[in-house]
Amino acid sequence: MANSYRELKVWQKSIDLAEQVYRLTERFPSAEMYGLAKQMRRASVSIASNIAEGWGRRSRREYSQFVAIARGSNDELQTQLVIAERLGFAEPANIHQVLNLSDEIGRMLNGLYTFLQRPKGSSKEA
Repeated sequence: MANSYRELKVWQKSIDLAEQVYRLTERFPSAEMYGLAKQMRRASVSIASNIAEGWGRRSRREYSQFVAIARGSNDELQTQLVIAERLGFAEPANIHQVLNLSDEIGRMLNGLYTFLQRPKGSSKEA
């Protein structure tokens, strides 16, 4: 079991995702810096932030709620990435790289959420 949220792979990858989103949106048209780019940055930061905040609550029930919020932020980011691609704000290959990481994080968040839903002390607990 991890001693800190910083040891969780899903949190580490979420930090990587936020960094990639910031780098991707740096190249957006300047008119979008306070529009879609800002929303994407906020959603990407929200993923790692909610994992950390949920960890700090020290309650499985509350932690699972924050993981669910992180999943929602990840889905929001994926939607925004599709919009950015359709509008031609970035190279499709760059957007797909970020989407792939987001997909991986989504699977990890689903697994963490499922784990947190099991009764504490379950024989399947890691």
